[in-house]
Amino acid sequence: METFRGFRIRPATNRDGETVRELVFGVLIEYGLQPDPGGTDADLDELEGTYQQRGGAFDVVEDADGRVVGTVGLYATDPERFELRKMYLVPAARGKGLGKWLLARSVARAREKGAKRVTLETASVLTEAIALYRAFGFRPLTGAHCAARCDQVLVLDLDTK
Repeated sequence: METFRGFRIRPATNRDGETVRELVFGVLIEYGLQPDPGGTDADLDELEGTYQQRGGAFDVVEDADGRVVGTVGLYATDPERFELRKMYLVPAARGKGLGKWLLARSVARAREKGAKRVTLETASVLTEAIALYRAFGFRPLTGAHCAARCDQVLVLDLDTK
């Protein structure tokens, strides 16, 4: 199990599903975004099958007391492309460098799995997250399809040399 500044990250299991849904839906609502359990968020119903069994990963972040305070998914769209999904932190876990660490860790994992590209969908109201993604090198991908609550797609092409 990896740690970062007192937080632990571990692979999520289907037993984490309800906790993960509560965290993700809570953050969405905090930002005025609508959860979509029957559509965009249906991937949270079967974390292991949707992520791990397809070659990706879905992890939860726990605080020192074992409470889940963050999530991050890496969804394999094909062997060379991954989508970063559901990277959310509860307010108490923000501002500690955890988001930057999760993003760097996820991109490194995608690269290790042979990815040439990582994409993500986001909404303009998530200004802190967008600033993090842009600082990391993600750029807009115009003309890409977005989920209903998202208004932009960002892409990072990986140097696979």
